[in-house]
Amino acid sequence: MKDFLELIRGRRSVYALNTNTAVSQKQIMNVIERCVYEAPSAFNSQSPRIVVLFKDSSKKFWNLTMDSLRKVIPPEKFGPTEEKINAFMQGVGTILFYEDDKITQDLQEKFPTYKALFPQWAEHNNAILQYMVWAALTELGLGANLQHYNPLVDEMAATSFDIPKNWRLIAQLNFGAVVRPADEKSHEPLKDRIKVFE
Repeated sequence: MKDFLELIRGRRSVYALNTNTAVSQKQIMNVIERCVYEAPSAFNSQSPRIVVLFKDSSKKFWNLTMDSLRKVIPPEKFGPTEEKINAFMQGVGTILFYEDDKITQDLQEKFPTYKALFPQWAEHNNAILQYMVWAALTELGLGANLQHYNPLVDEMAATSFDIPKNWRLIAQLNFGAVVRPADEKSHEPLKDRIKVFE
């Protein structure tokens, strides 16, 4: 239990990343595949999908994201955004998290009583997988940060990486070797966040 609690404590948003790691692509894929295989989901739907981008493919994604952002952010305000996106390109890779909406739609037809809830449960399924992968990468000694540039980047990602039409982009996890650890974070008092009854 101590190891598990230390792991979840260590999982933080780390933005200063590079490629200077002894962790191999094979090791990374092994833990990602295990997470996808073991992740729980409502009605055992197994609806999350992921696309793993290494090296040039990861840089390609962030360059396309930069191009998309240039269309909506005025040039005089683009500097901080450009700096942020350039930092994402310094990492080992990027994981695109998707939901297969066809699975959700099929469940809505099969179980109409819960029709309104299946989209929400699909989001839960995906969040659990995101957390599992993030924690697993942390265990490997890598850092990561979760981004949400969808729906702005959805179409270009779908075209560039041959994404099925029924896959909906949820989040992007940028990961790599830790250059600088995350800063300490503040916490709300637990007494305001937990109720216990006997």
